Amino acid sequence: MQPTRLAWLALALVVSWSSVGRCSTVIHAGRMIDGRSEEPLLQVTIVVDEGKITSITRGYVEPKPGDTLLKLTEHTVMPGLMDMHTHLQSQHSKDSYTERFFMEQADYALRSTVYARVTLLAGFTTVRDLGDNGVNSVALRKAIDQGWVPGPRIFTSGKSLATTGGHADPTNALRGDNRRDAGPLEGVINGPDEARKAVRQRYKDGADLIKLTATGGILSMAASGQNPQFTEEELKAVVTTARDYNMTVAVHAHGTEGIRRAVVAGVDSIEHGTFMTDEVIQLMKETGTYWVPTNMAGEWVAEKSKEPGYFPEIVRPKAAAIGPAIKETFIRAHKAGVKIAFGTDSGVSPHGQNSREFELMVAGGMSPMKAIQSATLEAARLLKIEQRLGTLEAQKVADIVAVKGNPLENIRLMKEVDFVMKDGVVYKKP
Repeated sequence: MQPTRLAWLALALVVSWSSVGRCSTVIHAGRMIDGRSEEPLLQVTIVVDEGKITSITRGYVEPKPGDTLLKLTEHTVMPGLMDMHTHLQSQHSKDSYTERFFMEQADYALRSTVYARVTLLAGFTTVRDLGDNGVNSVALRKAIDQGWVPGPRIFTSGKSLATTGGHADPTNALRGDNRRDAGPLEGVINGPDEARKAVRQRYKDGADLIKLTATGGILSMAASGQNPQFTEEELKAVVTTARDYNMTVAVHAHGTEGIRRAVVAGVDSIEHGTFMTDEVIQLMKETGTYWVPTNMAGEWVAEKSKEPGYFPEIVRPKAAAIGPAIKETFIRAHKAGVKIAFGTDSGVSPHGQNSREFELMVAGGMSPMKAIQSATLEAARLLKIEQRLGTLEAQKVADIVAVKGNPLENIRLMKEVDFVMKDGVVYKKP
């Protein structure tokens, strides 16, 4: 037999064996929340093969020889959780306002791998990273995608967009000779033309979406946390250009007028939305704009504002006011029927504690099932990836997490995720 024929025969045998003898991962789930149904299913078998869910069957199906069986019969299994507002390059501390003078870009990048890992192990297999100091989150996304480090699937905005002196202007509060006139490259714009350039720069940097700061911020070194900081023309220029590049637009906004302008401009989501009025809530319902409440951030900064010396004095009164306000707003907006996607602003509060947001949402009147759906199906819809993620269904990506017990009866169990699978790979198990 000629060598070439031998080679082809060997290849044929390999292909035949791989198709017949391929092993699967079989999960026996005591309870399954699929992300779409209003009631869980009991005693379910989920089969995972090559990173995808191949079948979901009622009852416990015996695995084939060679398959890996994962017994989660005392657990509630659900889709991988998604956090729509994180900052993986940082975590707030007393040193946050000074560390940028001492840390190299490599320091930020390496530290972010630690935060990415704890986020994944907390059950969050997908996140939006909404604002870093350059392109660190783009590099982190690449490192995770390449398998260099463990972490969640990242959709990043890169550097947030701001106006001069705005919440994301990186030169704020610096001394005079460092308080330069930053421009679109650094995410600072003034006027529609610079807005378009800044969006295109984010595309060039490798960002997935656009994040802008339409109002003042709580933690920035500026007096107001609510004033509108983009004109209507600037906002429309950002949204129109983002659409040209198939990018969504997430908008940090606390004050009413800034929220209104952003919604009218056609943005995809409002982040925080602390002081939205009933009129703005109605406008968001009419336009279908998502709200990402970040209750955790409000609670955390309000608590830290009580510690003398933790925040600069210009920040402290803003932080003290935000916690109680966001609670009241959540109750009204949820009751009114605004579309809500789960988000924490982790990086303000410590990474890995993201599931505290579930408790705060339920305390604000949301049912446990709807809270879980906000971090699964609704988050996937906001990201426009619901065809492959966000629910447990055949042919979807195998992002699966589990908690022991029933979180629909005790939402606090969401803080105790002890099984994590992402892309069919198990990162944590009981």
